[in-house]
Amino acid sequence: MSMLVGGIFTMFDIGASGLRAERARMNVHANNLANVNTTRGENGEPYRRRQVYFKEGAPDITGSKEWGVRVDAVEKDYDTEFMLKYDPGHPDSFKEGELAGYVAYPNVQVPVEMVDMMMAARAFEANLASMDTAKQLHAGALRIIA
Repeated sequence: MSMLVGGIFTMFDIGASGLRAERARMNVHANNLANVNTTRGENGEPYRRRQVYFKEGAPDITGSKEWGVRVDAVEKDYDTEFMLKYDPGHPDSFKEGELAGYVAYPNVQVPVEMVDMMMAARAFEANLASMDTAKQLHAGALRIIA
């Protein structure tokens, strides 16, 4: 990490970058949960789970490539296969072949999404707590000066 000393609001900027990143992560998990039964998207395939990747630094908020965090990418999960359920009456079921009667559902697992969303919520709360601590430190410093 650089030895550069930031301004008086650097702690708030770093916390704000974390809040923004975790909010984005919660939104992606909420979107995954909302599409858990989407068997046909715009491309004709079931919805594919999205994953969020973070990267160090948030130059747009902190002014530094080392301080804070930002969303690096939101990518589709191609490593996990669609889930197959036998439902021959479903309009999206396979009509022929060895998968006849089966429906491909998104590769979204509700328990995994819920745990990931809870982790994002806890990280969001931790960033809020760090910003509250920074606020108390600034207030204490101002009381000493005044």
